[in-house]
Amino acid sequence: MKDHIFSQSVDAVKAFEFNQNVADVFDDMLVRSIPFYQEIHRTIFDVIEKRIATNGLIYDLGCSTGTTIQQIQHHFPEKKLSFTGVDNSAPMINKARSKLADNSVPDVSLICQDLTDVVLDSCDLVIMNYTLQFIDKFQRSALLNKIFNALKPDGILIMAEKISCDDSSIQALFHELYYDFKRRNGYSELEISQKREALENVLIPLTADMQLELLKYSGFDKVEMLFKWYNFASFIAIK
Repeated sequence: MKDHIFSQSVDAVKAFEFNQNVADVFDDMLVRSIPFYQEIHRTIFDVIEKRIATNGLIYDLGCSTGTTIQQIQHHFPEKKLSFTGVDNSAPMINKARSKLADNSVPDVSLICQDLTDVVLDSCDLVIMNYTLQFIDKFQRSALLNKIFNALKPDGILIMAEKISCDDSSIQALFHELYYDFKRRNGYSELEISQKREALENVLIPLTADMQLELLKYSGFDKVEMLFKWYNFASFIAIK
C-alpha cells in the first residue's frame, strides 16, 4: 500500500507510533523515506558473504515487517542461516509473520517484545537498522552492551541510524537536502511537514561521533562508519 498517512491536514499532529496504519504502508514508507535503502541491504549482504558462516544465527532488532530477513534468506539460501526478529509493535510482527509464512525463510523466530527487555542468545550477527534512534537515550548503552555480550567472538553488529550534526547550519542544509529527496519520491510539503512534527521528540538522533563513542563505551573496540549520506549513516562494530 502507498504511504498517505500524513497527506490530510490535521489541527494537531499526534506523535509518531508504529501502529496498524503505519504497518500497512511501512514498506513503501521505507523505500521512499530512507536514502539508499537497497544499498544498505547490499552492504549487509557483503558482510554476511565475507564473515558469517553457514548455520549462523542473525538477529534483526527492530525487524518491522521482516523485509531484511526475507532479503537475506533469498540472497543466501545455501548458508542455512537462522533468524530471530524482534519488534515491540504487534502490527509490525504480524506483517512480518505474514510475509515470512511462505516457507521461503524456513528457520525464523519472531518475537514481539521491547528490545530493552528481550534476552538474546549467542549469535553471529546483529542488525539494528533505524531502531536505536527510537530508544530512550539513557537506555541505549545498556542495549548495545547486551548485544556485545550476546555476540560470539568476532561477531558483528551492523547499525543504521539517522544522525545529527554539531554545526546547526550544516544540520539545516542536510535537512533541506533530505526533504528534497522526499519530494523527489512523491511526498508533498504537507506530508513532509506533518511527519517531521510527528517525529519530534520521538526520534532522537545522535551525531556520528557520539554513535561511535557509544559503541566503544558499550564494549566494542573495533568500530567504524560503514556508509553515510547527509544525515543518515550506518556503522559496523566487531567484537
